[in-house]
Amino acid sequence: MTINFLDKTDLKILQVLQENGRLTNVELSERVALSPSPCLRRLKQLEDAGIIRRYAALLEPANVGLGLQAFIRVSVDKSPSSRDEFTHALQHWSQVLSCFALTGESDYILHAFFTDMNAFSHFVLDTLLATPGVQDAKSSFVLKEIKNTTALPLDHLLAE
Repeated sequence: MTINFLDKTDLKILQVLQENGRLTNVELSERVALSPSPCLRRLKQLEDAGIIRRYAALLEPANVGLGLQAFIRVSVDKSPSSRDEFTHALQHWSQVLSCFALTGESDYILHAFFTDMNAFSHFVLDTLLATPGVQDAKSSFVLKEIKNTTALPLDHLLAE
């Protein structure tokens, strides 16, 4: 299944699941106005096609003791081995939730959570900057979360 084969019912299933991935099949089928069997069949097709990547519980960081949220821009030397070493190392850093390769002044941006400034300092000094090839790291701390969603926009698919 590719996006060319998604119909309005498939899109409704995706929208509803992005709001609440814990719905039972019966609850989902009611929300999308479909009987349970066809709904389950469509859901399985969306999963098999890789459109639904996975299901997860989203935790409240402050409620699990992670009160410091940071974005860290990282510059790495230009050798392919340094980039490989960096991307391999960061797979083991539990503090880092996401990493993106960038255009512009920095090579990567990390989104990370820490218990406090001590934990952040330890991570930057003893882990990040100790990684071979890492040349520079610049950090910004989140003062207030304005918007945070995991739901992808699907409006562009409705117009087709």
